[in-house]
Amino acid sequence: MLVVMEKDATKEQIDSVITAIENRGYTARPIPGGDRTAIGVLRNKGAVDASVFLGLPGVKDVVPVTKAYKLVSREVQKEDTVIRVGDVLIGNGHMVMIAGPCAIESETQALTIAGHVKKAGAHMFRGGAFKPRTSPYSFQGLGEEGLKILAKVRQETGLPVITEVMDMETFDLVEEYADIIQIGTRNMQNFSLLRRAGKARKPVCLKRGMAATIDEWLMAAEYIMEGGNSEVILCERGVRTFVNHSRNTLDISAVPVVRKESHLPIIIDPSHAAGRRDQVIPLSRASTAVGAHGLMVEVHHEPDKAMSDGAQSLYPEQFAGLCVQVRAISDLFKGDEGF
Repeated sequence: MLVVMEKDATKEQIDSVITAIENRGYTARPIPGGDRTAIGVLRNKGAVDASVFLGLPGVKDVVPVTKAYKLVSREVQKEDTVIRVGDVLIGNGHMVMIAGPCAIESETQALTIAGHVKKAGAHMFRGGAFKPRTSPYSFQGLGEEGLKILAKVRQETGLPVITEVMDMETFDLVEEYADIIQIGTRNMQNFSLLRRAGKARKPVCLKRGMAATIDEWLMAAEYIMEGGNSEVILCERGVRTFVNHSRNTLDISAVPVVRKESHLPIIIDPSHAAGRRDQVIPLSRASTAVGAHGLMVEVHHEPDKAMSDGAQSLYPEQFAGLCVQVRAISDLFKGDEGF
């Protein structure tokens, strides 16, 4: 249920409604909006008596929420969420380009790639300090050293950085260094990690699980928002199917579905979907045309020497060409419904 306050509702009236909700054993979650504040009623086991709240001072309306995910839903918040990271805006017509290597291998490697992608038009830099790999014998990342290199990239280039957190042990460390904390596909339903992300002071990028439905993905985002962190970015990166012509199958239809169901921004990772360099640019163009709020693309200046995912990494000159194309496609559809 959603309690919608009047435009001129006072702080005392809002606090009074919150108290009334909590006195009945529910959880109250204020949701500031452009025109007015709404208050989500959470943890109710059944129907809530709307008349209890309708008579309170400052209350305009009480709206039932039919979705299992509440805070994530457009029923609770109709306006698109826009997340600010430094000078970068993500969501509602702002097309963000995030680029960098799969893994941070050295300071020289990271700074070289960062220089290329910034010149091409990237808004943020990506790179893994901790790497979850299928094989225990594969490169697992540089850990804290990698985080320090990311901080150096931000200092030298001005690009905000995004990197993945893998477990509770390293969450505080990653939160200290990252501008956006990424929760990877293998951890989409790691509920302890999601609850910790709900307490984070940084935006969280939540990747879709390999076999997760959209409802499961949105419910995972609900865990983060229910914990108090409203800055969640959804990232579609392909789902596991029966095909072998690509690493995963990019679910392009997820973009319009998510944008209809949720106010949260959604970006696309075409690199992990494709697994092959020649598919990344076409998938990026399609993702832009269908209304994604951004792309997260892997780029490496020497992909044949990359310690992780070189086969799906674009060369810097390819990424530069992609940025030109993405801007043109984004400008073409700007202003259309759904963009």
